[in-house]
Formats: sequence, C-alpha cells, structure tokens
Amino acid sequence: MTAAALASRIAAKRAPIILDVRSGHEFSSGHIQGAVHAPLTAIVKTAAQVSHRKSDLIVLTCEHGPRAQLARGLLRWRGYQNIELLEGHMTSWRRSGLPVKTAR
Repeated sequence: MTAAALASRIAAKRAPIILDVRSGHEFSSGHIQGAVHAPLTAIVKTAAQVSHRKSDLIVLTCEHGPRAQLARGLLRWRGYQNIELLEGHMTSWRRSGLPVKTAR
C-alpha cells in the first residue's frame, strides 16, 4: 500500500490495522497516527490482540523493510490472510511529508 493510499484511508476514517514493527525508540520518535507498536519479537501476540479476524487488512511498516517482511511471513504462517507492506516504509512516509505522532 502506498503512503498516499494509507493516508487517504486514515483521513476517511477507514484505516486498516497498522502494525509498526520497529524498536520502541524508533516508534516513540515518530509513527503513523493510529499505528500499534508491535516489535518483531511480539508481532503474533500483538496481531491477535488487535484483530480477532484473520481476514482483516493489516498494513505492516518498519524503517526500511526487512523487519516488516519477516513479520508478514510470521503472520501468514499464523493464518493471517490480508497483509500488505507500506511501500517505502517509514522512510517514504516521512519523505512524503505525512504526519507522524511522537510519544511524549
């Protein structure tokens, strides 16, 4: 999913489940509004907590891509069926000038 498409869905109040698999420090330094922090080590547990239906759309993001790709594999292995990666991940999101929420 492109950053623009995700931003559009968020603005229209039709956001998918957004799981950010980066470290705690990375997440607190700036994440997509509404994203759930789901470090790679806890991805399956977190997904089960935010989505009881394995057909829900889940968008994964990390900083550059490798962790999100690993998370997608883990979630598919656990039966989640509708998983997309954020194209360009957080790097692209920020470069597009889209808003980030920081922890206070």
